Amino acid sequence: MTDLLLKVFVKDTADMKNASARASVGMLSGAVGIVCNILLFALKLFIGTVAGSVSVTADAMNNLSDATSSIVTLIGFRLAKMPADEDHPYGHARYEYLSGLAVAAMIIVIGFELAKTSVGKIIEPSAVELSVPACIALVGSVAVKLWLCIFNRKLGKTISSSALLATSADSRNDAVATTAVLLAGITELVFHIQIDGFMGLLVALFILYSGVTLAKDTISPLLGENASPELKELIIGVMRTCPEVLGYHDLMVHDYGPGQRFASIHVEMDHKADPLYCHELIDTLERNCLEEHNIHLVIHYDPVVTGDEELDRLRHIVTELLRAQDDRISIHDFRMVKGEKQTNLIFDIALPSDLMPKRKEVKSKLDSCLAVIDDMTYYTVVDFDMVTFNEDLH
Repeated sequence: MTDLLLKVFVKDTADMKNASARASVGMLSGAVGIVCNILLFALKLFIGTVAGSVSVTADAMNNLSDATSSIVTLIGFRLAKMPADEDHPYGHARYEYLSGLAVAAMIIVIGFELAKTSVGKIIEPSAVELSVPACIALVGSVAVKLWLCIFNRKLGKTISSSALLATSADSRNDAVATTAVLLAGITELVFHIQIDGFMGLLVALFILYSGVTLAKDTISPLLGENASPELKELIIGVMRTCPEVLGYHDLMVHDYGPGQRFASIHVEMDHKADPLYCHELIDTLERNCLEEHNIHLVIHYDPVVTGDEELDRLRHIVTELLRAQDDRISIHDFRMVKGEKQTNLIFDIALPSDLMPKRKEVKSKLDSCLAVIDDMTYYTVVDFDMVTFNEDLH
């Protein structure tokens, strides 16, 4: 069914990296979600009203929120495909994140209201009349939600969309919630134990949890989260294709929405190499990264001295002295400038976030240790980086 819907509603299924195809897939998910959830909402609202079941009604409202979420998702994907303009030179792909944030807000509000209703039902319980047709309808609802889970998961993997994968997980959770509602009705029908209000409260809490989790997932990229290990590996993989690249560091990725990722990285090359040749290699690496992974990469060229035994010895000493303080510390851009009375050691230290407030202490301990290793006087010129931009790059 999923392949058929893709073939009918998405024109260019061969290139899912295409912004237009991606938007079509997202809007297809939204449209299918709207239709399915509106039908489920109407069915469950009718059953809940007739049976007087707050848990069934709560589950119906959950489906209504899902339908609203699908509308926002559809609009979000449609807006996200708009091209870059003068006011938004990085495009509009973050609309996908904003739509997720709006969905999370609606889910939290609905969950809160349903929690209040369920507490009222616990305080003043009333009988639930759940018929066999109602049970069959709820079982059908579980089946539909499981299909939506599989449907959205396949679409999400097809276009690598965290939003659609989250929608898939939400559908799976809805199936679990509806199963809980069904069990509450059957329990009261068979054992005459009124747990409808408690089950309704559990469903409401489940909705609230889903809303908070979704909000966290959508706010994180908007705030500027760290690049995933998979994304780092893609970029580093391109660097490894060039033998002239001796090392790399300071990888920073800026996410402006799916398909709109911009990154920068420093690469080290032998200082003896022709700068024009190095520039040509760097241009090729940037172009390959864009063509292969749709990542706009800017590479900073760092010429490094090779074959200098004294420099290599001091780099090793400095590295070991810093690791003795904390094995998470690393260095890069190590240079040495010799003078008559002192030797300047110029380099960057990458610190974990918890050590950044102690950077003066780290440098002071390093200087103290360097002062006693040789007859030469060493003066360190240090810049501090976050280890976040350098971890998993070696």
